[in-house]
Amino acid sequence: MIRVQSKVNLKPYNTFGLAVTADYFVEVFTENDFIELLDHGIYKTNPHLIIGGGSNILLCTDFKGLVIKNSITGIHSNKSSEDKIIVKVGAGEVWHHLVQYTLEQGWSGLENLSLIPGCVGASPMQNIGAYGVEIKDCFYELEALHVKTGQKRIFSKADCLFGYRESIFKQAEKGNYFITNVSFILDGKPKINTSYGSIKEELTQMGINHPSIKDVAQAVVNIRQSKLPDPKIIGNAGSFFKNPEVSAEVYQTLKATHENLVAYLLPSGKYKLAAGWLIEACGLKGYEQNGAAVHAKQALVLINKNNATGQSIFDLSTVVKKTVQDKFGVTLEREVNIIP
Repeated sequence: MIRVQSKVNLKPYNTFGLAVTADYFVEVFTENDFIELLDHGIYKTNPHLIIGGGSNILLCTDFKGLVIKNSITGIHSNKSSEDKIIVKVGAGEVWHHLVQYTLEQGWSGLENLSLIPGCVGASPMQNIGAYGVEIKDCFYELEALHVKTGQKRIFSKADCLFGYRESIFKQAEKGNYFITNVSFILDGKPKINTSYGSIKEELTQMGINHPSIKDVAQAVVNIRQSKLPDPKIIGNAGSFFKNPEVSAEVYQTLKATHENLVAYLLPSGKYKLAAGWLIEACGLKGYEQNGAAVHAKQALVLINKNNATGQSIFDLSTVVKKTVQDKFGVTLEREVNIIP
């Protein structure tokens, strides 16, 4: 039986630690809970917001409607072949707990994505990625319920239209589906991916020449902890901006005047610029206004430094966007989902 609560403080449910209030709040633990919710009067008469770990949202003000927390858990696996394992995971499972589970089983594929905050359900929505790996690399399928009809649909990898921090769930189907579980296809015979330079450097510092998947995961954890603030201590949502992609012509123009420009050549011939470098080059690292700040160690991260409001964090992001645009002629795009 679902329990809808009134006037709930959302501070525990968003990693920015913003003390905004939801008119109504409900936690969903099973598919049947969501089906039951569809017939609830409050659901029918209020706008709704679906959240998981609250790690990629910025709540700019109180939410005038129903917040639905996805708390569906469970991890189930079966072999699809001798070397491949399909793992089906409840959307409400904590992402890093899943990574740790797969490491204990000796399955590779997710280790480079260690310590990313949030829940499993958000991983395909964002096509989360880090250190040379994206979710699309090991995604198998997901199941979701339509938010109006409750009809179940299975989305294949092709259906999800994955892009850089993008999917169909941020575009054509935004807000239309409640993801219940996600399945990944992993390697039963571990394959080590140390293509990302900083992982190699960290493994060398760890004194490891022949790393296991657990070694790779620990290297990633070490790197993330050295650069990124713990949301339990300092409110943040990780990387606030996407790394912008520009044409080869724009890259060459920028490189001519900024020789230290950090960029990566893409298979398309475009270049991906390091948004953190652009922000830091504008002198904004550590910049603070109205309790919000650009993190002093990683300029790509905006933080709730001193009881900031959601609006003040958004305003700071606007300052960052304008400053980068004015200096480099490059438009930054927010990665975090803005809830006005």
